[in-house]
Amino acid sequence: MSASTEREALWGALARPWDLIIIGGGITGASVLREATRAGLKALLVEQRDFAWGTSSRSSKLVHGGLRYLATGDVPLVRQSIRERKRLLAEGNGLVKPLDFMLTSHPREGGKHWQGRAGIFVYELLTGRWPRGNHATARLRELEPSLVREEGLIGVPYDEAWVDDARLVLRIVREAVAAGGSALNHVRVTGLLREDGRVAGVELMDTVGQRSTTVRARAVVNATGVWADSVRAHLSAAPKLRPLRGSHLVFSSQRFPLAHGISFRHPRGDRFVCVMPWEDSTLVGTTDLDHPTPLSQEPSISPEEVAYLMEAVESRFPALKLNLDDVVSCYAGVRPVISSGASDPSKESREHLVLEEEGLVTVTGGKLTTCRAIAHDALRALRRRIPELSALEPDGPFLGTPPSLDDAPSPPRPACA
Repeated sequence: MSASTEREALWGALARPWDLIIIGGGITGASVLREATRAGLKALLVEQRDFAWGTSSRSSKLVHGGLRYLATGDVPLVRQSIRERKRLLAEGNGLVKPLDFMLTSHPREGGKHWQGRAGIFVYELLTGRWPRGNHATARLRELEPSLVREEGLIGVPYDEAWVDDARLVLRIVREAVAAGGSALNHVRVTGLLREDGRVAGVELMDTVGQRSTTVRARAVVNATGVWADSVRAHLSAAPKLRPLRGSHLVFSSQRFPLAHGISFRHPRGDRFVCVMPWEDSTLVGTTDLDHPTPLSQEPSISPEEVAYLMEAVESRFPALKLNLDDVVSCYAGVRPVISSGASDPSKESREHLVLEEEGLVTVTGGKLTTCRAIAHDALRALRRRIPELSALEPDGPFLGTPPSLDDAPSPPRPACA
């Protein structure tokens, strides 16, 4: 059956009763669909663009334990991130891959130098291992010859992981569909259906076929990430989010070779910059700026962000003599961060939010690494309306075993345009 035929069949079945409708086809929505399907629910996911089109394909590509959150004392978030990273490494073998990282710092940074070393000491203990010794200047030069040659510079090793973020989203959606879930992309929510004062469904517009319909469900989850306030606006709810833009530069690995991920403080401030190998490229990021541009417009890196990231690269890797002609690509994503009114965007918490308003459950914020745990928090908020969710095991498996490409049949595909 072709994808277009599958799409037509699914569109024709939308009139049937659903247990759950999930709005948003990024990492959070995909994870909610996967876990709802695991619980045996008739679940439908709708996405206004393509799966992983938004923030979930524009991340730093890291499945990380949240080292920087130790500086704000958010130890529970770090513990959860480390636990979920371990799960994704085990279940997503071949897709989620370990990456050796080093924090490079110099004693001239004063207290910040020692703070960074102490932070990684605690971070390593939280992962369940005894911290490793630091790499002195000579050893650091052997490991990464292109790093600045400065006596006293040390490298503090720690573990992280990387992933193709869009592929992870697609893997989760495909597994959910193979298990009985349903997913439609290029379908926009134009309104919320309310009965007896509570959200009971959605009004949909198929932007491919230029047709509309109304779909009812026992519950609706708003998992639209940075667009969550736009959906909540149908209920006249006050905004909760502070959209923050994170931008990256991409270099070829031939021009900018790296064997490790490297993190360091930017020469103009306390923000950390990460440089890491990814596929056949080297990524440099990220920025953390308020994003006042309308979300309907494609986010893009600004000249100021380019200059900021290039300054960081030139300060730590001067021997490479990199310039703008060496940048092969760049990308920008907008993070759904819960606003607390902090003056510095980087001081905002990366915790996620689960909120119920007139029957609509909104889940937003958080990190790619903790997508499974975030999905469970969202589904817990629905247990009174959908009692079957009580049987969902919070520590059960997440990703299934991928089929062999040689002899396994392809699972049903999401209904794409």
